[in-house]
Amino acid sequence: MNFTVLIPARLQSTRLPGKVLLPIAGLPMIEWVRRCALGSGARRVVVAADDAQILAAVEAHGGEVVQTNPRHSCGSERLAEAAEILGLPADEIIVNLQGDEPLMPASLIHAVAAALAADPQLSVATAAVPMTRWEEFIDPHAVKVVLNAAGDALYFSRAPIPWDRDGYPLADADAALPAGQHWRHLGLYAYRAGFLRDYARWPRSALETIESLEQLRILERGERIRVCCGDMAAPIGVDTPADLVRVRAVFSTYEECRI
Repeated sequence: MNFTVLIPARLQSTRLPGKVLLPIAGLPMIEWVRRCALGSGARRVVVAADDAQILAAVEAHGGEVVQTNPRHSCGSERLAEAAEILGLPADEIIVNLQGDEPLMPASLIHAVAAALAADPQLSVATAAVPMTRWEEFIDPHAVKVVLNAAGDALYFSRAPIPWDRDGYPLADADAALPAGQHWRHLGLYAYRAGFLRDYARWPRSALETIESLEQLRILERGERIRVCCGDMAAPIGVDTPADLVRVRAVFSTYEECRI
């Protein structure tokens, strides 16, 4: 199976500006993300960035880069431009790995690409892991996904879904959720390049704007999103200074990014 990993990266971030260049274990964050991708079996890994500082940091470690417009509203739009610049064919499988995910398991990166390769009628796949704690369930930064019987996404939300009418709310913030009922979405996608170009031409949708979740643009157009469910805990993405501290603390024991 051949697939390409594209990593969207922008310099400015509301909660942690310049985060993709911040050091972790002696390397900039974006380099660890790139190494996660290299461990997935991808035939090509390219960082799509909006700033020369990111491009220089990646090239300094031998990585491939492409410069994109800084005015994109989401990572998928940035990757659509990158796919055009790189001349990727319409049937190329592209995995979108966020530039702030230095602990993303290589096995999940491979899994979302494999889901697309296995079903020619499918245009998008993504990943989810079990959600086990009440505190996580009510956190708007933890995106939830509800699945249908075929394993496709019914809806994504920052709100706690599905809501157990008779069993919630739980009094204890550390209380465990019922097993197998709740899934946390990970910002990891696989698309075919032709679909990605179509996506970038669609206007932002109403639900996408309300929830600030780019994948809702796809569901509102009536397209399917296959969800690959892993059995591990959610990897730590870096959105805040506290997240960065946590990643630095655990990074030395996390082996999947090592190559």
